[in-house]
Amino acid sequence: MIGAGYIAPRHTKAIKDVGGNLLAFIDPCDSVGWIDNYFPQARYFSEFERFDRYADKLQRQGVKIDYCVIVTANYLHDANCRWALRNGMNAICEKPLVTHEHNLDALLELEKETDHKVWGLYQLRYHPEVQRMKDLVITYWDEPAIVNIDYRTPRGKWYGYSWKNDIEKSGGLATNIGCHLFDVCAYLFGKCESIKVERLFKDLVSGVLTFGRAKVNWTLSTQQGESRRVFEVNGRPFDLNSGFADLHTKVYQEILAGNGVGIEDVRESTRICEAIRNTGT
Repeated sequence: MIGAGYIAPRHTKAIKDVGGNLLAFIDPCDSVGWIDNYFPQARYFSEFERFDRYADKLQRQGVKIDYCVIVTANYLHDANCRWALRNGMNAICEKPLVTHEHNLDALLELEKETDHKVWGLYQLRYHPEVQRMKDLVITYWDEPAIVNIDYRTPRGKWYGYSWKNDIEKSGGLATNIGCHLFDVCAYLFGKCESIKVERLFKDLVSGVLTFGRAKVNWTLSTQQGESRRVFEVNGRPFDLNSGFADLHTKVYQEILAGNGVGIEDVRESTRICEAIRNTGT
């Protein structure tokens, strides 16, 4: 596993839940004692060179490493996936898989060269409310749907000093906060036909996405205030505030079954996020 920050414990729990074993992990920050709750025997490294050497040593000793789990900053995902594939592993990568669409093409080529796969961690696709949404969209709503997304998740002053607030590293707010919501829209409605950005600030982004079967009004914000997570389709609310507990485990189960979210599956949401970001350049 590359990275051991905020989201890493959810991945580690999922690894344990599906009967896997974490052999080694790396993070420059050594506040990693939480790993004892899952895999106390896992080897820890703070330097990538030593981590790389250890992985190579294991493989030369005949130890098969099936997956490399990637939970680093967004801008490192592409390079980390490449490292995994070139070293004989499949990759399980946190969202967003990449921040630029053209990186997906390069990863597809490397998949073919290495005969290994890259899987994205887009767990909202497996949320019971999203599955219910999809059933309704397919079965009952013949007319284009009106979707309202109002996702406000306040962040303290630390956020402004972290990589998440650096557009070169995170892809900006639409990518960092919105990628999984736009992925749900693409999952439900297919290809986005037009992208309109109405407001584009570091802590507030809003606009309209038009799909063949839906018009999506969206607002994303990290400004201080009341937290809101509204996802409505034709005036019907879908609760995405709960039901997250075991979604990472569900994703891992689907990946092991060969049914995970692959590179082409995330192309549309990647394209949407990049187009929103480029509006401000």
